[in-house]
Amino acid sequence: MFLTRKHLSRRTVLRGIGAAISLPLLDSMAPAQTPIHQTAASPRTRFAAIEMVHGAAGSTMDGAAKHYWSPEKTGADFEFTSSLSPLEPFREYLTVISDTDLNNAAALSPSEEGADHTRSSAVFLTAAHPKMTEGADIFLGPSIDQIYARKFGQDTPLPSIQLCLENVGSLSGACGYGYSCVYANTISWASPTAPLPMEIDPRVAFERLFGDGGTNAERAARRQADRSILDTITAEVARLQAGLGPSDRRRLHDYLDDVREIERRIQKIEQYNSSGEARELPEAPVGVPDSFEEHSKLMFDLQVLAFAADVTRVSAFKMGRDVSSRVYPESGVKTPFHALSHHGENPEKIAEFARLNRYHVSKVAYFLDRLRNTPDGDGNLLDHSMVLYGSPMGDSNIHDHKHLPLFLAGHANGNLKGNLHYRAALETPMANVLLTVLQKLGVNDVERIGDSNGVVAI
Repeated sequence: MFLTRKHLSRRTVLRGIGAAISLPLLDSMAPAQTPIHQTAASPRTRFAAIEMVHGAAGSTMDGAAKHYWSPEKTGADFEFTSSLSPLEPFREYLTVISDTDLNNAAALSPSEEGADHTRSSAVFLTAAHPKMTEGADIFLGPSIDQIYARKFGQDTPLPSIQLCLENVGSLSGACGYGYSCVYANTISWASPTAPLPMEIDPRVAFERLFGDGGTNAERAARRQADRSILDTITAEVARLQAGLGPSDRRRLHDYLDDVREIERRIQKIEQYNSSGEARELPEAPVGVPDSFEEHSKLMFDLQVLAFAADVTRVSAFKMGRDVSSRVYPESGVKTPFHALSHHGENPEKIAEFARLNRYHVSKVAYFLDRLRNTPDGDGNLLDHSMVLYGSPMGDSNIHDHKHLPLFLAGHANGNLKGNLHYRAALETPMANVLLTVLQKLGVNDVERIGDSNGVVAI
């Protein structure tokens, strides 16, 4: 048995009524005595793109001088700034990129002035300038998450997932200054005319990742009976485990425990939100917790499980909404987000904004920790992933799109070394970073993204 090893397909799925549970990468999915990277089961790089709106304190003149975001030193000997301090445990995986500009998010004509908040999210992963329209004739460009998904995500159950933490609204209607709301409400574009909606509800995301048909009535009955989606695959799990080795049984057990724990958390949220108790977010779906902290962790955990089982290799995650007045109690900052981003160049308010930036970065650190602690073939998920985090604004007080806060995390299957602060030459387009990301992901047939004019040496 050790030499022949019972071989399972990487695409093995445990199916029950309304359930389709893909498996994590197990030892038995690769031929015996063969390095995993030499087999068809070798993990392909997962890509997570995360946007936080409103820029960063470190992009202001005062914040740059105090190094709130960008380290003073470049290379491998960089120091951790206040905003990036939650990432210190991940130095070996971290690539900080400073001083790039997102030119196509800015107004290119006088008629476009004032619409920076509406344009910004659309440009984050496309680097393309949105067509000014309030109608259906929208036009932008494909986003890099979708370019990657189109090339390397077609053999997974879901080519990509799109998630958000605030109710961004529909992909239609006018949002002022002559622009359609679609530009502000998603960061993911399958084509110049095909924006993809972002999902805010953890329950809907969970059912997409682990559901397999079934009727709405069947799913509602299961939830009302407080039954798990895993209850319908108990017999299949038992049969599978009987043929697995000890390490694979442990890994499968831990993975299914994680699936069940997330399901419990969602059920608990739904029970509270259905109890009649007052909600801070009364307009949000029943599966959405009032707490940003709880919501962000749930959505990050869902992405970890999806990457672990190769349900998808691509996620786009919008952590905020432009002009949001949300307050983040766990951050210790009491000023609403958008109001604080218009700090009037007041040093005290900029310092407070830096604390809020650090809090948002700490949520990404939670994600990186989960990835690093999830085994994946001959390494962990963070070894085999690339995470892009940043904002399409720099100094939000003046709606500036220069000196953007941006970093990459993960080793991308050996294509990113980490432990690096790279300072770009002034006026370097952020599009150059997006083109570099595609190349590090193995997409080498795209010559240009937006206004790119080269790549960056990371």
